[in-house]
Amino acid sequence: MNQPLDQMNCEPCQLGGKAMAGDEAAQRLGDLPGWRITRDHGVDTLAREFRLPGWGGAMAFANRVAALADEQDHHPAMLVEWGRVTLYWWTHKIGGLHQNDFIMAARSDALAREMTLAGD
Repeated sequence: MNQPLDQMNCEPCQLGGKAMAGDEAAQRLGDLPGWRITRDHGVDTLAREFRLPGWGGAMAFANRVAALADEQDHHPAMLVEWGRVTLYWWTHKIGGLHQNDFIMAARSDALAREMTLAGD
């Protein structure tokens, strides 16, 4: 039985490793509603915008994502605006998508659900 992505941890990725092929990434995207694959400067990334209550909600979510990113040693690009945070996950070492990006996207979704349920 496969473990859900939001319960998995990132594994170290090797410099020069191979990025996930487009068809595999598209298939895995099916497990992440609301996420999309974008291409920025020739690199595939996972992207999603989260809507949150005001500046405080956006900053609280961004800070929780930052703490998770430090814990997993895998960091996104984040755009924090009033009432929303846009996350971009990709693996810098390989210049594309890796399973770690899908794990962190799922874990970001879990954080957003927790905050919604907690009323943050």
